[in-house]
Amino acid sequence: MSTYDHYVRDVASGTWDVPAAGSARFSWDYDNGRDRLLSLYQRGKDKQWDATTRIDWDIPVNPANVMEQSEEFSPIYGSRQWEKLNQAERDELGTHLSSWLFSQFLHGEQGALTVAARIVESVPDLDSKFYAATQTMDEARHVEVYSRFIRDKIGVFYPINDDLARLLGQALSDGRWDYPYLGMQVLIEGLALAAFGVHRDMSNNPLVTQVLAYVMQDEARHVAFGRLALKDYYAQLTDAERAEREEFLIEGCYLMNNRFRAQEVWETLGFDVAECLEFTDGSPVQQAFRSLLFTRIVPCVRDIGLWGPRVRHAFADLGVLGAADSDLDALMKADEDLADRIDQEKYDAEVAARKAEVDAVIAAAAADEGEN
Repeated sequence: MSTYDHYVRDVASGTWDVPAAGSARFSWDYDNGRDRLLSLYQRGKDKQWDATTRIDWDIPVNPANVMEQSEEFSPIYGSRQWEKLNQAERDELGTHLSSWLFSQFLHGEQGALTVAARIVESVPDLDSKFYAATQTMDEARHVEVYSRFIRDKIGVFYPINDDLARLLGQALSDGRWDYPYLGMQVLIEGLALAAFGVHRDMSNNPLVTQVLAYVMQDEARHVAFGRLALKDYYAQLTDAERAEREEFLIEGCYLMNNRFRAQEVWETLGFDVAECLEFTDGSPVQQAFRSLLFTRIVPCVRDIGLWGPRVRHAFADLGVLGAADSDLDALMKADEDLADRIDQEKYDAEVAARKAEVDAVIAAAAADEGEN
């Protein structure tokens, strides 16, 4: 059975074709490279992992509440629409919200896969090509992980969000080599990293926590890659060139802010869309969630030098300007360390279980010997 059979609405079969522009760039200098970027490339090689064996796929998941959260975390909890629903309808809503959320994660990762491959082709520096090649493999693994999670644990897929598709199309169709970086490494990956982190920290299901933590371990390197590659280049831009990037960035931030409003869910379930959007826009929980989504983007934007008055005004309008003071390095190190800690805890549990088995066998043998 095809994935198309599991979408909540009809999705055109075939491919979504985004016209490509720009040049494929080759470099014949094989000796020079930035030490920090080459070090990141080495980490990218060292940290490759197998989704089939690293993740405990046998852990059960409730499709209606994949993160095992209180109902109070539903975006429309307490609204008129929520109060009209019986328990079966609330469970159906939970399944659709889970499907929609992880479907957007999935589609974003396929976008990242395509953009990473495009960066390999278009970036002029060989050290950047090296790292982007490892990222391409990372993104393929993330698509594998999220598609398997949705298929096996939820069973329903949602189409790509229009705002995400628009930003992807803009980043890929521009011929300037830095636009895929800016659109994906800074905006889409930065927002995804924060969204993964919020849900990872809220999750009470071990499988969901593993999926998000392991993907985030890779994504932390990807955001670092965008910072390193763009910071040097943007320092050389003219004021006009920088203004063009800032305009693209501002539009992208508003698109990403709208990406997590779940409009597609309200439409699919036949809810009053305007009422649901108005309620979620005014919900303190949802406002806090959206502000957290920019904790990786804002300090990265400041660091790469796109910090003009219009950008700062846009961040203030979105209510996220304060995120500029976030310690991005500390946040990303914590993301990487948590994944390693989960691995250690799993290893310790396996060792303890084996020891218990050995102790039980020894005890049984001693008991048999005593009886004889």
